Amino acid sequence: MRFHQGVAFLETEQLLELCKATDEMGYAGITVSDHIFYPKQLSSPYPYSPYEDGSPIWQPEADWPDAWCLISAMAAVTRNLRFTTSVYIAPARDLYTVAKAVGTAAVISNNRVTLGVGAGWCKDEFVATGQEFHDRGKRLDDMIPALRALWSGGWVEYHGSHYDVPPMQMNPSPTEPVPIMVGGISEPALRRMARLSDGFLATGPYSEEEAVAWVGRARRALEAEGRSWEGFPITLALAAEPDVDLYKRVEEAGVTDLICAPWMFAERADSRDYRSTLDAKLRATEDFANRIIAKM
Repeated sequence: MRFHQGVAFLETEQLLELCKATDEMGYAGITVSDHIFYPKQLSSPYPYSPYEDGSPIWQPEADWPDAWCLISAMAAVTRNLRFTTSVYIAPARDLYTVAKAVGTAAVISNNRVTLGVGAGWCKDEFVATGQEFHDRGKRLDDMIPALRALWSGGWVEYHGSHYDVPPMQMNPSPTEPVPIMVGGISEPALRRMARLSDGFLATGPYSEEEAVAWVGRARRALEAEGRSWEGFPITLALAAEPDVDLYKRVEEAGVTDLICAPWMFAERADSRDYRSTLDAKLRATEDFANRIIAKM
């Protein structure tokens, strides 16, 4: 089992120090989430909201640093961690912007990045960036192979259903393939994962029973595409107190990577704010490493 510390919502000025500590404590990676801005009036309800009004689980004031700028900075102060976007709303940007940002981060990090992508839910972001919202899934289906072509090095081109790339070079290019994982809870997302991805981001958080069910759904989708699920990465978060026995059970069921948030157990005043001191986060990160990771 690999453990990745999720750092969504956290104070940007604390992230590099927290990242350095995470690198030294046996974690496999860090996951970074993505939003461009928070609109005062949301056009779309948050699909994972526990609230009746469909509002997100974070405050409007929460930090959302640019994922690839942050990953490049974190890669510069670490040696071992892998950085994964969970998830990056790629179709809210144009193809070349995504390819350039991810490819550069891959080079800077010495190939320690994984692009986790999703179709997105916030229509306001697509409107603001001039990207069509209603065909975002189909564009993402075509963007994934287009990105792989643009990262392959030398003279490249790609001709697909939504993107037409004339012969060009985009340098620097990664020296290894950038893994692309697909997230989402819809049937189209599962089909996209099975056809095109290098892994499944089921995200969550889920109960143990829900996590096992997601493993089953992912495996059935892979089998439908004629792909083997043996060794296929499945990443998610659990809605449960940290527990070694629980983690061993979901590992046996097929979960390969867990997104954890030790900082959520740091002392803080507001359950929707997530803010605490850096020292509190560091203590919680070390405690999780000692109680869980060292025993796994």
